Amino acid sequence: MLLEAGGSDDVPSVTESAQWRSNLGSERDWDFKARPDASVRGRSMPMNMGKVLGGGSSINAMYWVRGHRSDWDYFASETGDPAWSYERVTDIYRRIEDWGGTPDADLRGNGGLVFVSPARLLPIGTAMREAALASNIQNFESLNGPMMTAESGCALSEHRIRDGKRLSIYRSYVFPYMDRSNLTVLTHAVVTRLMLDGKRTAGVEVYFGGQLHRIEAEQEVVLSLGAINTPKVLMQSGIGDQAELRRAGIPVIQHLPGVGQNFQDHCMFRGCAWRTLVPVESPEVSSQTMLFWRSRQDLVSPDIQIYHGLNLWSGLGGVDSMTILPTLVRPRSRGHLRLTGPSPRDPLEIYANTLSDPEDLKAMVAAIGFCRKLGRSASFRPFLRHEVVPGDLKGFALEDAVRTSVSTIWHQSGTAKMGRDGMSVVDGRLKVYGIDNLRVADASVMPHISTGNTMAPCVIIGERCADAIKADW
Repeated sequence: MLLEAGGSDDVPSVTESAQWRSNLGSERDWDFKARPDASVRGRSMPMNMGKVLGGGSSINAMYWVRGHRSDWDYFASETGDPAWSYERVTDIYRRIEDWGGTPDADLRGNGGLVFVSPARLLPIGTAMREAALASNIQNFESLNGPMMTAESGCALSEHRIRDGKRLSIYRSYVFPYMDRSNLTVLTHAVVTRLMLDGKRTAGVEVYFGGQLHRIEAEQEVVLSLGAINTPKVLMQSGIGDQAELRRAGIPVIQHLPGVGQNFQDHCMFRGCAWRTLVPVESPEVSSQTMLFWRSRQDLVSPDIQIYHGLNLWSGLGGVDSMTILPTLVRPRSRGHLRLTGPSPRDPLEIYANTLSDPEDLKAMVAAIGFCRKLGRSASFRPFLRHEVVPGDLKGFALEDAVRTSVSTIWHQSGTAKMGRDGMSVVDGRLKVYGIDNLRVADASVMPHISTGNTMAPCVIIGERCADAIKADW
């Protein structure tokens, strides 16, 4: 049984790839808000998350980024399980992909469930690739090939889109098998708590049709509720830090202090923006090229991801503007989640702590400088008229602009991390420590957030979970 809190994905805002932004704030969005945060000038950061069949893959911007070698090798080290290593994970990617770009038998798959295609290269994208080369950033044939082992690189973006239509993970993995007698999909069913028989997971409590129901599980329960709702359900069920559970009035079943801790997210500076001399072509999504860069030379892997395309974020709008968007993808800042009461209806407090670590602000300021350098490259002269944002801001004024305008890009992760230390919540097979018949399979389990958009790594987490379940049963 698949229980989904939201409704159907068969609506134009989901199926039509160009309409993805219209889902934000709609009934297909949990529309969480982080607590006001001094590190971003008292703002409450929006924490949009999918509440629809397909979850985030039905409302996101459809980028497919595998994650860097350093991410996966770190996951393998933390869990002591080589199945999480980059080499082994690459085998899974090759197995599941149906790659629509230039064939690469060593790294890209054909005929799998997951169709992935490169963006169409337009003149403004060519200018970006040339600007990257002028800054000693290598161009790669494929974003998800050797570039994911390099210190930096530039390539065409890759998307889960075919003929302008979104390809969600639900549509690829579940919808084709809806006629199976052993599969039931129930929408508008909100899981509130786990049913626990001592330390054994017996099922779930679900709010459906205006009533609370109990659904028994003969073998296992897998939580794939995202990095906000997964720890919430764990804590509401008595699994978490014992002091926090007692404060909220919840009986303690299993003391796991890492539940709801280690919150991580990618954040973006909303645009180094220019007015253009000619209209900028608009691809199906907001960026036709993607660049990874190191803000410091002593880093072993990139910490900055740069999108490039039609201006969408800095407020200029229109086709006579262009934006280069720097994103911090290896943040040092950590947040946490906090219950406000014993009832599932009691709201959860999200302390995102964006830019709370001073090194994150330094990295973002450095990234803005690099983006402005790209915009001044000779390859952009036929296109750009003048810079609008951030202009001549320097020092404290630029740092203040970052704190005032930085935004999430909705990659919440890490709140039920896998590992072997005292703050780990699941092991390498995604089983919750101390609780039988319970696993977590979503971005919550990442020990640190992946380098780049998180949809593809979440699919790998699902594949690893499936492999473990098949092996165990």
